[in-house]
Amino acid sequence: MSQDIKDVMSIRDVKIKDLSANPAPLGLMGFGMTTVLLNIHNAGFYPMNAMILSMGFFYGGIAQIIAGIMEWRKGNTFGTTAFTSYGLFWLTLVGIVMLPKNEIYAGFATASFPFAAYLFMWGLFTLVMFIGTLKGSKALSVVFLALAILFFLLAVGNYPGNPAILTIAGYEGIFTGLAAIYTGLGQVLNEAYGKKIIPL
Repeated sequence: MSQDIKDVMSIRDVKIKDLSANPAPLGLMGFGMTTVLLNIHNAGFYPMNAMILSMGFFYGGIAQIIAGIMEWRKGNTFGTTAFTSYGLFWLTLVGIVMLPKNEIYAGFATASFPFAAYLFMWGLFTLVMFIGTLKGSKALSVVFLALAILFFLLAVGNYPGNPAILTIAGYEGIFTGLAAIYTGLGQVLNEAYGKKIIPL
């Protein structure tokens, strides 16, 4: 075998160490902070406003899509599917709220049953994703289980328009968002200190 062929083979077999950052905390924070702020509204503390919609579009939406793309680069199918999907969830939710306010789409406001079906499908997706977390950290499993419960509560609360269930969902959603924030910041701090200081 010639030296040139040996050189090409040795170059091809070089292992490249991945030195890119962990994108999961970005995705978890984008999801968590936006979820807390939306569900403070669901719990009845303030009306839907530009702050929630902006967080939903930029941090809950775009930041999670970026995190999902970064997870794809790392070869993480679960992270790619989760963050990209939930980023697009936030963008679609902002669209559902905002499009009927535009005079062109004013007649297309989402009725209670279609909106409940939308939330139910996200709950079903999240329940299946929760199964995927059972091989990972307990903190991540808590986030996905709480999120599945939240989607189902919101689906039930929006279909008959039951304000009591929506209020319960609001408080449960605050817990869900805080659990995601805890998980995301725990990963950041554990990595920053090089040891487990936040149990996950």
